[in-house]
Amino acid sequence: MILEFYKYQGTGNDFVIIDNRNNQVPALTSKQVNHICDRKYGIGADGLMLLGKKEGYDFEMIYYNADGNQSSMCGNGGRCLVKFAHKMGIHKGAYYFIAIDGPHDAEIDSEGKVRLKMQNVNNVAYYGSHAILNTGSPHFIKFTTHIKDISVSEIGKEIRYSKEFEEEGINVNFVEAIDDDTIYVRTYERGVEDETLSCGTGVTAASLVSAHNDNGFNRVEVKTPGGKLSVEFDKIDEEHFENIWLCGPAEFVFKGEIVI
Repeated sequence: MILEFYKYQGTGNDFVIIDNRNNQVPALTSKQVNHICDRKYGIGADGLMLLGKKEGYDFEMIYYNADGNQSSMCGNGGRCLVKFAHKMGIHKGAYYFIAIDGPHDAEIDSEGKVRLKMQNVNNVAYYGSHAILNTGSPHFIKFTTHIKDISVSEIGKEIRYSKEFEEEGINVNFVEAIDDDTIYVRTYERGVEDETLSCGTGVTAASLVSAHNDNGFNRVEVKTPGGKLSVEFDKIDEEHFENIWLCGPAEFVFKGEIVI
């Protein structure tokens, strides 16, 4: 079967996207998804998404990690899918779509950047030098210094496959404070099983636990190896965060066809 695909990236977090609003794509096996995302033998991507139809929503987001498994929410993927939906003729002032973790609002601003509303966070576990929370996907946040010298793949893998997290897996983020409202984040992603250039839900999680304003509105600027993002949110207390928006670029790269 020949599939038409589109390649998008958001701060270097890259995705293969297929328009499946007509349900023309058969159920993809994990082996097929893994092949498509393979950087040597396939197209190459951190994940694959299907743009689907869903009553009551502008579209449905179906996301697979590069390992071939359908996965939890991907923030940068969601932003890229909004941009793709617009390219496919879904033109809205504000978007409302459904993903695996529930409904999301989104907007495309005047500069073409995408703002994606994330789910509220109601539980954060703090352990001194690290924190654990779920922003649509589970994240381990480790505060550090000299972040550019860290072996993210090696240390991230050790934490992700440790006894505590091995069964379900966890994304591991290394975070360094640059100033009061700017952080640098590097992420080891489960499902990719390596460092990625950026991770939207990871950036979101890191921003929440780095809030400079103890109560009320916060905006955190985030640097990643793949580019810059920002996260806006209201901090209610140490464990509760609302009105969370992930903001940044989402760009078309190329389109093509692949035989599966």
